[in-house]
Amino acid sequence: MSALVEGKGVSKTFEVGGLFGKKRLVQAVRSVDIVVARGEAVGVVGESGSGKSTLGRVLLGLIPASEGTVAFEGKPLAGQTPAEWRALRRRMQIVFQDPYGSLDPRRRVGAQIADGMEFHGVARAERERRVGELLATVGLEPAHAQRFPHEFSGGQRQRVGIARALAPGPEFLVADEPVSALDVSIQAQIVELLAGLRRDLGLALLFISHDLPVVRHLCDRVVVMYLGRVMEEGPARAVFDAPAHPYTRALLSATPRVDRAKRLTRILLPGDPPSPSNPPSGCVFRTRCAHASDVCAGAVPPLEEGPDGRRVACVKWRELG
Repeated sequence: MSALVEGKGVSKTFEVGGLFGKKRLVQAVRSVDIVVARGEAVGVVGESGSGKSTLGRVLLGLIPASEGTVAFEGKPLAGQTPAEWRALRRRMQIVFQDPYGSLDPRRRVGAQIADGMEFHGVARAERERRVGELLATVGLEPAHAQRFPHEFSGGQRQRVGIARALAPGPEFLVADEPVSALDVSIQAQIVELLAGLRRDLGLALLFISHDLPVVRHLCDRVVVMYLGRVMEEGPARAVFDAPAHPYTRALLSATPRVDRAKRLTRILLPGDPPSPSNPPSGCVFRTRCAHASDVCAGAVPPLEEGPDGRRVACVKWRELG
């Protein structure tokens, strides 16, 4: 599969504070390399504050990278003309986490779904036809176009959000924690909807989540992030069945498994993640890692290639077995 979206050395630093406090720099994403191929689903997982959502927004061009490059079909996002951005925006869309806050409560959902098409010059009659089709595609009724957001349940609102994202006809879709605010039974329905849309429409999907079983079910590859850096990346089956990085092992050890033979001994990480404005030297995970030594503080470990298509940023992962 050819690369659709590719980030090389992507970093994002924010300046926070000021006014009455001292300004400080927060490194949300640090030197990330990532590729999403056509039709591929890539999961991005990690604790809160690991940089998952920021990475997704940088790949969409919603916020600029502080360092590194992001390219769509090999063409860098930086330096796009307004006309080029307008054409590109149709091909890259996002589904937000909050199905309540992401919709305007004062407007009918049909009008909100049609906004993207109107922006790109689609005629009114065609917009109205497409809105009905999109609502049916996501499991709602075409007549629901005349309703307001408060008339829907949380799961239905997220379906509306998905329809809105699909309206311009994207090839790349970022789903940013799209089921975290929903009941468990509804989560499964939305995940199956996304899986079906990806299959039927050939979408490339970046699925950001802290729900590891959902990522395993939906994604071809998984990227594990901690404090803005990639700890491990590779085929979902390889990473979930035999996690290599100590951080990945800790995450998966907290995930219930039906197969007792594959359950990991629960690994409790000490303390909280360090502040992203003052990260540890070397490996950013070393302050919570039971296997850390002096060598881990000396330099940032590179993502080392493994035999099963994975990459691991740990100098000791081969020793750990």
